[in-house]
Amino acid sequence: MKKNTKLVSAGRKSQYTQGVVNPVVQRASTVVFDSVADLHEAIKERGNRTLFYGRRGTHTHYALQDAIMELENGAGCALYPCGAAAISQSLLSFLKAGDHLLMVDTAYEPTRDFCDKILAGLGISTTYYDPMIGAGIDALIQENTKVLFLESPGSITMEVQDVPSLVKVAKQHGVMTMLDNTYGNGWHYKPLDHGVDISIQAATKYIVGHSDVMMGVAVANEKYWSTLREHSYLLGQCTSADDAYLALRGLRTMPVRLAQHEKAALTVAQWLSEHPLVDHVRHPAMPTCPGHEFFKRDFNGSNGLFSFVMRTGTQKAINAFLDALEHFKMGFSWGGYESLVTANKTMAGLRSTTGWDKGPVIRLHIGLEDVEDLILDLGQALEVYQQNC
Repeated sequence: MKKNTKLVSAGRKSQYTQGVVNPVVQRASTVVFDSVADLHEAIKERGNRTLFYGRRGTHTHYALQDAIMELENGAGCALYPCGAAAISQSLLSFLKAGDHLLMVDTAYEPTRDFCDKILAGLGISTTYYDPMIGAGIDALIQENTKVLFLESPGSITMEVQDVPSLVKVAKQHGVMTMLDNTYGNGWHYKPLDHGVDISIQAATKYIVGHSDVMMGVAVANEKYWSTLREHSYLLGQCTSADDAYLALRGLRTMPVRLAQHEKAALTVAQWLSEHPLVDHVRHPAMPTCPGHEFFKRDFNGSNGLFSFVMRTGTQKAINAFLDALEHFKMGFSWGGYESLVTANKTMAGLRSTTGWDKGPVIRLHIGLEDVEDLILDLGQALEVYQQNC
């Protein structure tokens, strides 16, 4: 079965759809049983997508889990109320007091905050490592290192990691690996196929695709699935059937949306790369992005997210640029149909190992608007930027 057909068909068993095209929205807290034998059977099979209790899920949730498992080639999928929850609960499922975590220095800001403010208080130490370290990670592994966490491309500055090299070293030391795959989305990159143990996504982004649902997913291999499943359940993680339905609906059109995001983003990125105010563009599909060679080797496509670095600029100029934009809205998410922008004068507080000695970073998410309108918008805003430098 080809990829597109597989994604359209995934999670559409007759027990989920009940005679219609889409899985039904099955809302439930209590599940009732007709006999003691049925109750005992449900207890025995409660971890295997069998109706047991609302927090374990309903047919709507099972349909989404089946589809995400097929997307990411995993043994099981856990659902969470947001991407940050998927990250934090995956880490909590496998770390305890006295353990050591290796965290990529370019991680999503809430991931860093969780390490510094929650894990530290639980007696779990974190070492941040350079995303481009590759096999050199061997020197940072300690006797109590339990998890190596990757995010590729990295948050804001978009470094692409050499995942196979990192995973190879981790396996030699018996260290499990997790990867924030929100950028790769399971369509363009499948971490488990590259040896990663758990792939995590903020389904809020490209899976949902319409900026109207918060959700996280974590897909594990056979070795770690049962622990992730049970620990996430004990930590109280669950999502609504309505949100699961919307995520399923978004999933069906994700490849079509991604193709348009990718095409438009590459057009905008190329235009920016030739602008005199821009030092360089950090789009994983372009040679100026650190780790571009790994992107070409491991990914089969990009999306609408990338950053560009200004040659110079003040906070006043950044603010003027942001205020001048019309089609790009300021917001902290991405992956929806709309174009978004964020900007950082420095990486202060966001990096602790790699530092940042370059100009201001502006991150764009290219939505589904006409690309000519987006370029015109950026052009006039960059003129305002220059006037305020």
